[in-house]
Amino acid sequence: MKDIFNNIKKKFLGFEEDNNFSDLEDEDYLEIDAGKGIGTKQKVVVKPFIIEDFADIKPTLDALREGYTVALINIKPIKDKDIVELKRAVNKLKKTCDAIEGDIAGFGEDWIVVTPGFAEIHRTRQVEEVEE
Repeated sequence: MKDIFNNIKKKFLGFEEDNNFSDLEDEDYLEIDAGKGIGTKQKVVVKPFIIEDFADIKPTLDALREGYTVALINIKPIKDKDIVELKRAVNKLKKTCDAIEGDIAGFGEDWIVVTPGFAEIHRTRQVEEVEE
């Protein structure tokens, strides 16, 4: 019975018959580092988006949900076209931003920036007074 378990251990751990496997046989358990060699740090991407109608918001939301994208969104085309669609799009962005625990802010009259949870948008005192 012990030979069966040793063979399973060898196959699972990738040991060959030549390797010194006898050191592991005396231990009660084997510790495996689950994080070793898995993935590297992913870089943050600052990506521009243009919203011309409500349907254009889907790629923006998908990128934000991945977690490593700072979205710079030009809302001028939809603002000039349909203000109701703009409000729907901004509300959808806010809900997604809340879900990912990110941050959202407008800058200028035609741009919105949305960040993932690990980033924060700096707001000056002047902007904070206007929001109140």
